[in-house]
Amino acid sequence: MASRPLSRRLRHALLAALVAASVAVPTVGAAGPAAVPAPIPAPLPRLSLATPAAVAARYEANRSAVRAAEATADAHGDHGRADTLRAMAGEDHRLLSFDGRDGGRSVEVFGDLVGATRIALLVPGSDTRLDSHRFRSGAAALQRELGRGGAVLAWLGYRTPATLSAAATTPGRAEEAAPLLASFVRELADAAPGARLTVLCHSYGSVVCAEAADRLPVAGLVFYGSPGTGTDRAAGLRTAATVWAGRATGDWIAHVPHVRVSLAFGDVGFGTDPVAPGFGARVFDAGTGGHSDYLRPGSAPLRNMARIVAGRDPADA
Repeated sequence: MASRPLSRRLRHALLAALVAASVAVPTVGAAGPAAVPAPIPAPLPRLSLATPAAVAARYEANRSAVRAAEATADAHGDHGRADTLRAMAGEDHRLLSFDGRDGGRSVEVFGDLVGATRIALLVPGSDTRLDSHRFRSGAAALQRELGRGGAVLAWLGYRTPATLSAAATTPGRAEEAAPLLASFVRELADAAPGARLTVLCHSYGSVVCAEAADRLPVAGLVFYGSPGTGTDRAAGLRTAATVWAGRATGDWIAHVPHVRVSLAFGDVGFGTDPVAPGFGARVFDAGTGGHSDYLRPGSAPLRNMARIVAGRDPADA
């Protein structure tokens, strides 16, 4: 249920806090993963899901790229990064793409992608990295909920912002990410023309998906735990997909001011709350958990998002 309208004084106070955060939070982590060098990965042929052998060859090519990045990180002296990459090179990781540069990008597959009739693509929010266990475990939980014929792709295809940073309150990272997301989804749609595709967008990932929405050939677009999308109405996304939105009652994102203001250096904030009636999305029950609980095994939002991916209405459970 949407909250009541804010008073003008409270609205201005929240907006001031948002603007202050966007300009005053210092940049940290200069020696973080983005500073670790990695080799340029070899070009891959266009994605083909025609046979299990074609997909297995893709996985093996990316495993080789991960091993090369691991060796470079070890030689650089970042043994923690090398350990993360060593784990990623294991047989239990199946990567459709990988690039170890600038903090790392990857697309990991959960389930049998060949012949899948329902494919979900997860777009993460802030602070998601190659070593983010919660992102992988959530993708695995969603695939188990989908069952046979369902596959999940964990798309870490962009440089996610830190939660407490100016980048998390502005659309810049999303604008960088949107063409990359759109290109990958189009390639996936061409490779799996018989599958129902759904993109599920968490937190700042909602802003990424909204930027790309008019270029995503998908059946469903799901915003959950969203700070806003950068547009005031679902119609503004210019998508033929069914637009869904959900927010758990214990999610702190509800207290983020759903406003957008233009300043000299660009826009701050992401506008209308996607679960608000005026936005125009179909709202689903997202349970009582917190901001990171949407894909928790056994949870209401996990069940409902799996139903959406399968083309069912959560209310018809």
